[in-house]
Amino acid sequence: MVAGEASGDLLASLLLGGLRQRWPRLSATGIGGPKLTAQGFTAWWPSEKLAVHGYAEALRHYREISGIREALAARLLQERPDLFIGVDAPDFNLGLEARLKAAGVRTVHFVCPSIWAWRGGRAKRLARSTDHVLCLFPFEPELLRGHGIEASYVGHPLADTIPLEVPRAAARAALGLSDGAPVLALLPGSRRGEIANLLPTFLGAVRLLHAARPDLRCVLPVAPGLRGLVDAQIATHGAGLPLTLLDGRSHEALAACDVTLIASGTATLEAALFKRPMVIAYRMAALSWQIMKRMRYQPWVGLPNILCRDFVVPELLQHDATPRALADAVLQWLDAPQRAAALEQRFMELHHLLRRDTARTATDAIARLLDRA
Repeated sequence: MVAGEASGDLLASLLLGGLRQRWPRLSATGIGGPKLTAQGFTAWWPSEKLAVHGYAEALRHYREISGIREALAARLLQERPDLFIGVDAPDFNLGLEARLKAAGVRTVHFVCPSIWAWRGGRAKRLARSTDHVLCLFPFEPELLRGHGIEASYVGHPLADTIPLEVPRAAARAALGLSDGAPVLALLPGSRRGEIANLLPTFLGAVRLLHAARPDLRCVLPVAPGLRGLVDAQIATHGAGLPLTLLDGRSHEALAACDVTLIASGTATLEAALFKRPMVIAYRMAALSWQIMKRMRYQPWVGLPNILCRDFVVPELLQHDATPRALADAVLQWLDAPQRAAALEQRFMELHHLLRRDTARTATDAIARLLDRA
């Protein structure tokens, strides 16, 4: 398995649990993070090595990442595993999968690349690279079959692990938060580039929010390995703010909060499954933004909006993601409880749609693939 960054590590660990139930003696190795290694996965490289942010940062780290892929390919072609599973990270995994598939190794790609949102030409590359795609969203298999790609809808594993009824009081108690004060969760991303681009702006928004709502409490979950970077940003941009740093614990933060200010990505889906109002933001290097903007097929960027086919939550991207705009969008949620309640019902419907016992369903699809082999 190869899982890139924190979200891929989480998805891969949930899938690995299902695989181990089916095949208790399974040996799993490759690239992964702490959630995978906690399940006995042997990580030859940590997933954070692949956690680059946008085209500009990818170019800076190209030589190192390319070297890792070459070394991994050589090792896998020599050892010839029964199965290779690439978890997200398509720019890294698809080329690797193509080489393995050409050599007769069965390949599965877990998480359909968002060809329905941008870079649709990747469908041809996906067809060359993988024997089967495990899709998180219900509309994806039919789209892939149109390109001659075998695929199964397996639901989203987060929908299985996150409870339908959110334990808000318990989460607040666990984090030492009172029931009465409003709580804002800050999730500026799990990659160093995201932290550098977004956290100063998030802290600027918190300063404005604190002036408007002095009773507001803020919690900031910090991904593994990023505490030093976060501390430095807070020292520069967030001194004196009512901010509680958490080592991980993002799910508790989402369960406890009234609203979240959040980077676009998998975390926005987690926030939706916790039925939380959110303000989605994103910033990247100017070159990366110009490239991405020209490749978009849809008006939405955030997963909740894409899945609901509507702007159910605000998106503030690049130059629009200013401290003032973010603070105003957060206040609109805090000041409109009826609007937040209507969003919660919409997200409950989405949660039921995505809950499919993903680990078992995905393992069944993998078993059928291996039986044919």
